[in-house]
Amino acid sequence: MDTVPTKILVTLDGSPAAEAVLPYVLLLAARLRIPIELISIIDLTELARSAAAYESLFLDQLAEDETRRRREYLEKIAPSFANGQIDCRILKGNPASSIVEYAAQNPAAIIAMATHGRSGLNRWLLGSVAEKVLRSTSNPLLLIRSMPTAVTEQQVSIQSIMVPLDGSALAESVLPPVSELAKKLDAEMVLFRAYNIPPGFYDAGGGFAIDLDRLLAQTEADVLNYLEEKKAALKKAGVSSVTIASRQGYDADEIINYAGNRPDRLIAMCSHGRSGVRRWAVGSVAETVVRHCSSPVLVFRAPH
Repeated sequence: MDTVPTKILVTLDGSPAAEAVLPYVLLLAARLRIPIELISIIDLTELARSAAAYESLFLDQLAEDETRRRREYLEKIAPSFANGQIDCRILKGNPASSIVEYAAQNPAAIIAMATHGRSGLNRWLLGSVAEKVLRSTSNPLLLIRSMPTAVTEQQVSIQSIMVPLDGSALAESVLPPVSELAKKLDAEMVLFRAYNIPPGFYDAGGGFAIDLDRLLAQTEADVLNYLEEKKAALKKAGVSSVTIASRQGYDADEIINYAGNRPDRLIAMCSHGRSGVRRWAVGSVAETVVRHCSSPVLVFRAPH
């Protein structure tokens, strides 16, 4: 997994909801000193479907007009990033597939997008597009929930990065890139692990076959020892501030509850889903967190 992102690919559809990602991109681009590419996708199939019957005869002209509008829109947004390198690109095709395939040309680039909002002419739901990109991309993916009240650049900060761990090497694979990010952002890393009692400890009558309090205490102690080991390794690697936390319960629920309603806390986690544009139907803890947590989420694809 690459530890240094080389670019941020920002997907915009012309809606204020999609622009919710921009303040976070401004912050990351300035701190990481990497270029930005603003991307908008024209879905020609949807364009033809939404056009009147007589207009569909002039689809090429409609596509040309929409391309011009999108480019003007992106070029209007671009000056917001006054201190960095900005490119604008218009793609044509299925939105999710186009994003995934284009980003795959630069595996170290971060895709940044909002989790819901409608576009103008194309009318594709950004929430469903974000979900498909989450399930299929191999690139790091930054997802920001669009709120009723827009967050400004001045209101955005990332004070801490929460890293959910489950004891697996896959979940731990995010630690190198996240530790580098924490250093550049001067942010605290919070190592978090949820734990629960496996169903196998129930007896045939539906109760517990052993002392539940003793088992929970031992499990919590093991979890804290594990987190302390990871904390020590990160401190040794140069991360200045690392804390640990654990909660009893199911992974996604406890991640969401602990993260709270904090826009200054970035959740960075690994997705165990498969990559590939055709493999949409893969659920994960990461997907549940993205759907229900208001904090920004940075998802890394598990290495194969």
